[in-house]
Amino acid sequence: MVEEIYKIKKKVLLLGGAGFIGLGIAKFLGLNRNYDITIADIFSPGQMDADFKKVVSEHSIKIIKGDFSNPNEYIQLDSGYDFVYMLASIVGVNRCIEEPHEVIRINTALIQNTLNWLIESKVGKILFSSSSECYASTTDSFNYTVPTPEEVPLSISEISHPRFTYAVTKILGESAFLTYGKKFNIPVTIVRYQNIFGPRMGFKHVIPHLVQRFHGGLENPFKIYGSDQTRAFCYITDAAKGTILAMENKNSDHEIYHIGSPEEITIEVLVKTVGALMDYKGEYSSAPTYPGSVSRRCPDISKSKNQLGYNPKVFWKTGLIDTVAWYKDFFD
Repeated sequence: MVEEIYKIKKKVLLLGGAGFIGLGIAKFLGLNRNYDITIADIFSPGQMDADFKKVVSEHSIKIIKGDFSNPNEYIQLDSGYDFVYMLASIVGVNRCIEEPHEVIRINTALIQNTLNWLIESKVGKILFSSSSECYASTTDSFNYTVPTPEEVPLSISEISHPRFTYAVTKILGESAFLTYGKKFNIPVTIVRYQNIFGPRMGFKHVIPHLVQRFHGGLENPFKIYGSDQTRAFCYITDAAKGTILAMENKNSDHEIYHIGSPEEITIEVLVKTVGALMDYKGEYSSAPTYPGSVSRRCPDISKSKNQLGYNPKVFWKTGLIDTVAWYKDFFD
């Protein structure tokens, strides 16, 4: 009887699951045949690549294509799921600076449309993916502790600056999902991702951008923007496992968890490590970074460790070797 119960597949929806983290979660879930997985996404150009198709094929994942900033698209979804991972959003500093109005419009619509669908559906539990950007200004402006725990006050330093539009929508999402969850008795969990990286992470992040710059071979000296700033990078397999642990823990309802790594390094160390992997032999020079970029960012993951059993395994340099190799092959 116990075996029969265990074999009942959990129905999982990955909303925005074609992205980097979504596919990482799908891979992890797919290794356990106890899940019936659906990925719903707008499918931006390039997302249905060979890696994505392989995962979908190997794990018999159902695909739903739609622009979910349009509420009418939700009719494509089933009326009930055991677990819903709400991952859909526009991300990337460049996108925020170039199209801040679209970041606000699309991310806000995705949040509200999903909540409206949620209260009309039968969902066992939903997880909202948030970001360390929510407290990006707190550590600098108020000298808050680093590594930073979940209880950190959320803030941005300049409301009119376009780079913070993403952070604003994530703060909204955290508040909205926790509020709706309590109002309509729906279990909700929030995870804040902290510099997740790995192969196929897109091209709007620091590591792919570095590989592209080194691959071009046009810079000598190679400029290091914000060389003395620090970040803590977390490999995708650890992030995926941590997310699933947060979703499936019975005591995680209406809780917030930092998913990341406590290994803090400077941007200078990151850049020079990528340079070595790219066989760069030239000189380096320091340069100013993006306005609004914080000096330090490193999560306190004690709560995730103690309550979820989360324990990242992949050392940042090990993950960086695989990531740089993937992007080098791409640009080659």
